[in-house]
Amino acid sequence: MRFKLEKALEIKDKEFIKNALARFIKEEVEKAGFRKVVVGISGGVDSALSAFLGVEALGRENVIGISMPYRTSSKESIEDARTVAEVLGIEFYEIDITPQIDAYYEKLPEADRIRKGNKMARERMSILYDFAHWKNGLVLGTSNKSEIFIGYSTRWGDSAHDINPIGDLYKTQVWEMAEFVGVPEKIVRKKPSADLWPGQTDEGEIGITYRELDLILVGYVDLRLRKEDLVSYGFEEKKVERVLSMVKGSQYKRKLPIICKISQRTADKDFLYLRDWGL
Repeated sequence: MRFKLEKALEIKDKEFIKNALARFIKEEVEKAGFRKVVVGISGGVDSALSAFLGVEALGRENVIGISMPYRTSSKESIEDARTVAEVLGIEFYEIDITPQIDAYYEKLPEADRIRKGNKMARERMSILYDFAHWKNGLVLGTSNKSEIFIGYSTRWGDSAHDINPIGDLYKTQVWEMAEFVGVPEKIVRKKPSADLWPGQTDEGEIGITYRELDLILVGYVDLRLRKEDLVSYGFEEKKVERVLSMVKGSQYKRKLPIICKISQRTADKDFLYLRDWGL
């Protein structure tokens, strides 16, 4: 029965998907009146794929990459971020965020590593938006569908962006597409990590491999299977319950801030025109 889920995850025409994602970037950037994008390059596969797609869409002269390590960031991640920029030949900056993070937490020494990790994510996004203003561009997103649906991100941190070309690709599909577009194999093959503290891995925190997570998600989200169906497909009930709980518990992260309606027309309820409505 899992074969059905594996088929649903399969990307049948990678060239078509690459072209569609690149066209999306180009159209959305130009529609908003810009030519450039800024992308945070962490050394991981998600940001690498977004950067590669940005260059495919806009040309290397219109993509600005920024690496923002903290003092505990792995040397491998820093080097891999540099490699992506070198391979693409894009404008690249490396900004150490240690001073501002440590200055903030000097007066809050009781903060745990989750708080610090969230602060790092938001500091990085603050830098990206500062660069976007400076360079007159948009921020290119790097969040994949797996992480979006389980809420594995920091709200207004790594989940923030102006446009996101990879947000409808599950993590396993990101790996496929990254390999296809030419992301260095070393980056495609390494263990996913937000690199927020030494030894941290995504799968270790989530408690399930991305492969199994994606199979459960594609069944639940795309094929609209119930928990009972997924268990009948051979998944452990506890794992299914954990994934579905994460999806439900992170719904607020997938929504814009809710406005209390007190007038005749409200921004997120009645006034729903697209930005390119043209009137």
